[in-house]
Amino acid sequence: MKELVSRFRYHFAVFFAVIGPGFITAVVDNDSGGILTYSQAGARFGYLPLWTLLPITVLLIIAQEMCSRMGAVTGKGLSDLIREEFGLRITFIMMALLVLVNLTNVMSEFAGVATSLELFGISKYISVPLCAVAVWFLVVKGNYQSVEKIFLFACVFYVTYVISGFLVKPDWKSAALYSVKPVLLVEPAYIYMLIGMVGTTIAPWMQFYLQAAVVEKGVTAKEYAESRIEVIVGCFMTSVIAFFIIVACAGAIYHSKGPTDIRDASEAALGLKPFGQYAFLLFSAGLFNASIFAACILPLSTAYSVCEGLGFESGVNKRMREAPIFYFLYTALIVVGAGVILIPKFPLVQMILLSQVLNGVLLPLVLIFMILLINKKELMGEWTNSGWVNGVSWFMVVFMIGLTLAYVGVTIGVL
Repeated sequence: MKELVSRFRYHFAVFFAVIGPGFITAVVDNDSGGILTYSQAGARFGYLPLWTLLPITVLLIIAQEMCSRMGAVTGKGLSDLIREEFGLRITFIMMALLVLVNLTNVMSEFAGVATSLELFGISKYISVPLCAVAVWFLVVKGNYQSVEKIFLFACVFYVTYVISGFLVKPDWKSAALYSVKPVLLVEPAYIYMLIGMVGTTIAPWMQFYLQAAVVEKGVTAKEYAESRIEVIVGCFMTSVIAFFIIVACAGAIYHSKGPTDIRDASEAALGLKPFGQYAFLLFSAGLFNASIFAACILPLSTAYSVCEGLGFESGVNKRMREAPIFYFLYTALIVVGAGVILIPKFPLVQMILLSQVLNGVLLPLVLIFMILLINKKELMGEWTNSGWVNGVSWFMVVFMIGLTLAYVGVTIGVL
């Protein structure tokens, strides 16, 4: 018994020592784009899309676990491994695509900052520049340990969506039923929404950031068992948050006004206002927290990925003169992402939704490289994928390609 307690204490201590990368990566995926996508799903289709969360959670766990395992075993980031195993040309193309997709994601985060604070009467011409400067200073003037603590603290504020969901008093019986009852509609809006939900939950940037963060934190194969638990907990948390966002918008908007196309996540917050000031304030505060949180992570993830892939020094523990390309790219993404949002009449909502669909389109390509890498014996040794994990992973690739083709087919009237 004493030995069992001692072993539990050891694993408990190691778990809290490694907590950070997996939990942060999964939770931050509920960013402004994710919130808009889930809000739109609930407002337009009610409880029908809830069934997707269970398979998405399984796929998210598998994708995140593979990256965490590769980082712990090899001590290298994903883009670094792609360059070493597949060459610089392929890596450069992949990094160019990633920068393009992530730039649209960064824009969507600052769009979320703008729309959330406009609910409180603060102009985007004030909020966006101030938040951009704050985001820049947080990472540039901090180190990995301090930045990670702030990120973990920000994760706590996602509970606002859970509370908002309860305040709306939705039809819990219907929500429970459609959580396990698959519903497929052959119409462009529904398929577009499905691609967006998968793309926003299992985004390409997440795989690169998680593996880089595991490496920078110093997690090795010895601590990997605890790191795996952390990844799984984070994945469940992100799906719970998504569930309550869809439920809140289904109850407050779809079942009050009928199928509704919302233009931005702030409209979802306003839709909760009739159900009480607290529901509105909590949803709005959650949107701001999610937006500024992701506005830190996404440029950071992109800078990590590109610098690793192209062989430049990277890391928040390094000074600016030690990793100039890393900090230049991080700064450029923030400046461009925030600057575009300040353009008058810029289509913020279209940009947010497009960014999520682009995530879904790029994801299969990233997954293919991940699966090929993690099954290389010379890289992973005994830590390669099991047969069933490979099966599910390849299914995920085929599923995403199929969804994208289905959307194109339905849109042009082929289906």
